[in-house]
Formats: sequence, C-alpha cells, structure tokens
Amino acid sequence: MTTKARTPPAGRPVVGLDLGGTKIAAALLGADGTVLARHSRPTPARAGAAAVLDALAAAAAEVDPARAAAVLGIAAAGVIDPRTGMVTSATDSILGWAGTALGTGLADRTGYPVACDNDVRATAGPELAELRAAGREHGSLLFAAIGTGVGGAIAVDGRMLHGASGIAGHLGHLPSPEAAGLPCTCGATGHLEVIASGPGIAAHYERLTGAPVDRLETVAVRAARGDTDAVSAITTGAAAAGHVLGGLANALGPDRVVVGGGVPQIGALYESALRTAFAAELMAPLRGLVPRTPLLGHDAAVLGAAALTTTLPLHHPGAHR
Repeated sequence: MTTKARTPPAGRPVVGLDLGGTKIAAALLGADGTVLARHSRPTPARAGAAAVLDALAAAAAEVDPARAAAVLGIAAAGVIDPRTGMVTSATDSILGWAGTALGTGLADRTGYPVACDNDVRATAGPELAELRAAGREHGSLLFAAIGTGVGGAIAVDGRMLHGASGIAGHLGHLPSPEAAGLPCTCGATGHLEVIASGPGIAAHYERLTGAPVDRLETVAVRAARGDTDAVSAITTGAAAAGHVLGGLANALGPDRVVVGGGVPQIGALYESALRTAFAAELMAPLRGLVPRTPLLGHDAAVLGAAALTTTLPLHHPGAHR
C-alpha cells in the first residue's frame, strides 16, 4: 500500500538515486543534507526494466551497506506518477521502461520505503525550497532542463504540479513554430524538443548545411569561429526555447524562471538568444524577470531525490499492487 509522505525519523540518513539513460548516481545523505557517500554506475538501459531496477538497488546498497538509511528517494527519467509509483510513459532510451512499477519494484528490492518522481521535478525541488526559505511560501517556479531532451517542472503557489499520470512539466512537447513539420520522439510533429534540444540543434545545423555533425559541441565550436549556419542553428533553438518559456511565464506568473541542462552551457550566444526571446514575450508586470541558472550543481538530482521522501507518498516493500 501507499502512505502519505512524512518526515523521516530524526537523525536517520536518506538514500538519493538519480536514474538517467546512461548513468545511475547514488548518494547517502545525512539529516543535515551532507553527502556521506557516493556511487555511480552505468545504466543497463538495453537490458530491460528488471535489470535497471536491480542496478538501482545495487547502487543503493553501495552507498548504504550498513542499512543506516530510513527511506529512499529516486529521481528517474520518464513520465513518473509519484502517487502510483508507475512509469506511465518513456522514450526508448531505457528499453521497456514505460509501465514499470518503479516505487514498489525498488522498495521490494531494497527494503526501503520509496518515494519517486520525474528527474527534472526532483531537480527543481531545491529551487522551490529556496523560494520558501526566502519567505515566498506561495512562490511559483518555472524550471526547464535543456539537454538531450527538453524537460521541465512547474510549481504554482508553493506546490509542485504533477498532473494526470505525472505528465505535468513536459515542456519539450509544447508546440513551437520553429519546429513546424519536424517529427518528435513522442510521435507528434512540431514540438520544442526537436529544435531546442542538443540533438535538435545539431540536426538543424545538418539541415542547413547538408553535412553531418557528430554533436552539439561541434556546432558550438564552429559558431565561435564565425560559421553562420552554426550561429543560426544555435540561436534558432535558443529563441524557440525563450519564446515558449516567455509564453508560459505569462500564463503562470512565476517568481523565478530557471534554465538548466547541458545545452545552456555552450556559451553566451545561446544564453543571449534565449533571454532576448524570453523578454520579448513578457507582459508588463513580468518585465524584469530573467531566466537564472540552477542554484545547485551535479548533486541537485540526488539531493532533490532525497527530499522527495518528505513531500510525496511512500511505496512500501511487499505492498499489495
């Protein structure tokens, strides 16, 4: 069965897991948030869901061999419904991941009560907590993660939105004029992800030049050398993201907008184009709102995963399903 989340026993550590398509990161976190132990291993993404759950359990055992932790939180790729603990939708980056009972499957393998959510929402959790700490108990947040895909998280009036089947926040599947006619991984066409993600920018460069390119960083290097097609591919993707985020800001009225992920790290050209497009969309009361970089670095996902255990339902070992 599933129970309401509660504060873990005082002084007990928490295990945080971050599951991506290529890597699993694990950490044991003390009651004060200090990282006591770390571990990482490749995700057996082609071996099926059971193998991934086994690898997650093994990663948890590596950071907590003495079984000091009270609970486990996991931030996972895919569309995650934290109430049911199910992966309701996923791309093929992890074979057979859609339909996996993540919460109970991991609880059964580890013996911990488990809280689970989408990786981007978990990463955004500390950003929302910082708003609360700054006195904005009812603060609103728009968080975008732009990398190999485009993910997001939305918090309104102090509460993270999950939506039906856990799908809230999937910003990459909003329509974008710059992506008109381009097929998306979800099966539709014209979505933001296919023009603004790293692979989307690289693919746009290929369309402009007719020449293959291995990765986004190559496009960035060519843009820095004055390649006009590379500049166009990067600024088009950045502007597409900026327009969508600006429009969402008008709809949601966020106190803070955060843009993270690997793509914004390619340099000032991308950041400038995104901010210009974002500002152009804003209604008067929001002028002056500027997208920020994330507060936390590489530990954000595991810290956010651990924090899920205080805010979301817990899925218990041996529960009836």
